[in-house]
Amino acid sequence: MAKKRNQQENGYGNAGGFEQNPYGSNWVQNPPPGNAGGYYGYQNGNRNGNYQGTPNPDGRQNGPYPNQGYGSYYRENAYQNGSYPGGPKDPRKKKKGKRKAVIFGIEIAVLLIFAVGLFVMSKFNRLNSDPIEDGAIIVNDLTNVESEVLTGYTNIALFGVDSREGTLQEGAHSDVIMIASINNATKDVKLVSVYRDTYLDNTNGEYRKATECYYNGGPERAINMLNKNLDLNIQDYVTVDFKAIATAVDALGGVDIDIQEDEIVHLNNYMVETSQVLGIDSYENITQPGMQHLDGLHALSYCRIRFTTGDDFKRTERQRAVLEQLFQKAKSTDLLTLNNLADELLDLCVTSMTPTEILSLVSDITSYSIVNTTGFPFDQETMTISAGDCVIPDTLSQNVLQLHSYLFGSDGYSPSATVEEISNQIIYETGVGL
Repeated sequence: MAKKRNQQENGYGNAGGFEQNPYGSNWVQNPPPGNAGGYYGYQNGNRNGNYQGTPNPDGRQNGPYPNQGYGSYYRENAYQNGSYPGGPKDPRKKKKGKRKAVIFGIEIAVLLIFAVGLFVMSKFNRLNSDPIEDGAIIVNDLTNVESEVLTGYTNIALFGVDSREGTLQEGAHSDVIMIASINNATKDVKLVSVYRDTYLDNTNGEYRKATECYYNGGPERAINMLNKNLDLNIQDYVTVDFKAIATAVDALGGVDIDIQEDEIVHLNNYMVETSQVLGIDSYENITQPGMQHLDGLHALSYCRIRFTTGDDFKRTERQRAVLEQLFQKAKSTDLLTLNNLADELLDLCVTSMTPTEILSLVSDITSYSIVNTTGFPFDQETMTISAGDCVIPDTLSQNVLQLHSYLFGSDGYSPSATVEEISNQIIYETGVGL
């Protein structure tokens, strides 16, 4: 009861309540400017809702407490519209709700973008990137017309090295030397395998097998070899080791290859060493020719065959056949599979490309199509010379002329003075092309 009396005497009852406090007589006598009489209803406070103060002409007339002195202060604040039952609804309330929904939607979108960004960056943080220093790449002097033509294409060097220990840089032979040329407008892709034993200028005036450039100078020297001998403007590379092909084949569900009779024995022989490299204990040999569904071990062994008719020329055909199937499978596979494949391949490759450059290429992967593949040089002879068993272009300048026509459709291209000089030196040393 003491508590109740205290409330009546000091808070809700007679003149000793609100009148003697902020809502008491002082406010009645000195109402806030512009709100004359707006607080009169508090003069004689009554907790039960009588509020019998002097009505204000500007007071509230249609609310739950008509003519009880609710003046302009309340009309300008929360009690004006809809705060009490029976008051008119505030049209701003609906807009406020919509605004909150929009803000919430934006927040969700930002969080999703942030999450995707973190996911992508987590991948690229594992990327084995080895950029090439500015000015380190050789590009021959070309005619203005041909230089303009080449700007419409992105040319990337693809290297497959024979590393058993995971060495992806200098010190590994590039068993696979391939050029991927992308038409920036049409997204058509053409692949060219440069035969590993092709006799060329190794960038320093020494004439050796093309594969030796990667071993002695890594991807930078190998790119310069391609640019200098073939009048190209390659700026970037991707290098993979033995395991990458097998990993990709397994992740994408295998490849279908028509195995020839003379390939069976060599495929099975290569599987012995390849299984040791991949850490595979048991496998089945191929026993008959015909269409076979190959897993990673069998496909990699198939890509290594070079002892049938056609030698290294035929081997590069096998490599391109497997690569084409992998590309087509990657275009149509689901995101989860691609994610798992990326996780496994990131540790098996090295590239000079930045994350931004990679994203710009793969973001629209379904638009790309491999329209043709071939090997270089087109016209050649094989012979044993001081550099070993080599593929001799007949002649280099004529082969480079064909290459530019094949890749870029160039009609007015003429080999540069650099290519002509190399071509003449090869003729001089080998006699091929006389």
